[in-house]
Amino acid sequence: MNMMKGVVFPGNKQVHIKDFPIPTPGPNEVLIQMKASAICRSDMSLYDGNPVVGGETAKTGCHIPGHEPAGLVVGTGEDVTSIKLGDRVAVYLAIGCGECSHCKSGYMMFCSSWKCVGFDLHGGNADYIVVPEKNCMKLPDELSYISAAVSTDSVGTLYHAQKRLQISGKDTLVIFGLGPMGGAGILVAKAMGATVIAVDMIEERLQLAKTELGADYIINGSTENAVSRIREITGNRGADASIDCSGSPIAENQALDCVRPHGRVAFIGESRESTIRPSDQLIRKQITLMGSWYFPIQEYEEITEFIVRKQIPVEKLVTHTFQLDEAEKAFQLFDQRKTEKAVFVWE
Repeated sequence: MNMMKGVVFPGNKQVHIKDFPIPTPGPNEVLIQMKASAICRSDMSLYDGNPVVGGETAKTGCHIPGHEPAGLVVGTGEDVTSIKLGDRVAVYLAIGCGECSHCKSGYMMFCSSWKCVGFDLHGGNADYIVVPEKNCMKLPDELSYISAAVSTDSVGTLYHAQKRLQISGKDTLVIFGLGPMGGAGILVAKAMGATVIAVDMIEERLQLAKTELGADYIINGSTENAVSRIREITGNRGADASIDCSGSPIAENQALDCVRPHGRVAFIGESRESTIRPSDQLIRKQITLMGSWYFPIQEYEEITEFIVRKQIPVEKLVTHTFQLDEAEKAFQLFDQRKTEKAVFVWE
């Protein structure tokens, strides 16, 4: 039997590389040979043994993680019509029933019976993955596999949020939290023409934001009053829009405080609980606050077209690449925030 290597998290920050049979695609499924699989901060919840996404199966430690995969189609099951051998694809992480209104609208993560690749089902941190044909998103020739993997969750999520916020060249946008999501947000915002103020407490991230990603202003929240500095930069008007990628209640409050009347705010960073002041922050400024999570599958073509047309340097978000057999080191370094976006690659 042909075997492959795959990562599993037994819990308590352990990483095992195990042998698995290479899966066989069933009806309406395809087999993808992995070429790039990006590590995400939400993977750390599996690593710790306390998954933030997925059902009971995600807690068993038996599933291969990796919800940002890209690779080459090397096998197709019966009745597969839209995907063919040799197609280069990225994988949409939410697998829905296919019949409800959410699935039909492309927002498969809102399906009541949805399953998450890399949490409920085997993900991309393995030599091969099987996924439904309908979850395959074809890649333009100009997009590398590494860029494709990063363009699913990081760039895709931030593109969708900024599209909903209607970000354009007339806007000054503040981004709080400069991990891979916030970094992607800077790249997207600059391509949309906005002036970007980037806020974090880690100096290395701030320097990367300014020198590599194109932020116009950087603010270190540990040494400066971020809201006062944003007011100074904007001539005391306040920013037009802000996005929190950190999930920190402090940053969420600053995101609300820093925008002008009629400002727009999006929360992206996962946060189980936070306290805000609705009268001061929302009602009396008439601001719009939205939660934004991933993107509908049909938008991926628009996302990749935008990346290619605007020549967005997505690979600048990636600070480290690893082989699969270096998984233990990769997750350890990522957990310690010694890497930003890290990606497993296959030659």
